[in-house]
Amino acid sequence: MRPALVLAATLLLAGCGGGVYLGWSWGDDDGGPPSVSITSAQTSVSAGGTLHVVAAASDADSGIDEVAFYRLDAGAAVRLGSDGMPPYEWNVAVPADGRATLSVFARARDGAGHSADSAVLSVPVVN
Repeated sequence: MRPALVLAATLLLAGCGGGVYLGWSWGDDDGGPPSVSITSAQTSVSAGGTLHVVAAASDADSGIDEVAFYRLDAGAAVRLGSDGMPPYEWNVAVPADGRATLSVFARARDGAGHSADSAVLSVPVVN
């Protein structure tokens, strides 16, 4: 329907004593951020090896666009890459830098642009 026609119909109905409600939505009426968790079947990992992680992510309102995976290096989050299709998984390269623990997390982004981080998963590194 054309905007002028909609406005004319609205004014006509309002003039007749009928109540009129107009609402606009910008497509961001999402119920909030997604939920995300991360896990691995491995209980330890070798320096220079690989840790396979799997994330579970969901968002009832707008779906999941991607899950990105991060490694914590000296407290800084380093983005490793992302997966756009479930099952959301990644092979994390384990640096051979003498660290005792490898810490990783997942960040899910939904269709409305909201994001959420999983808890940090820490796995002992065997040097």
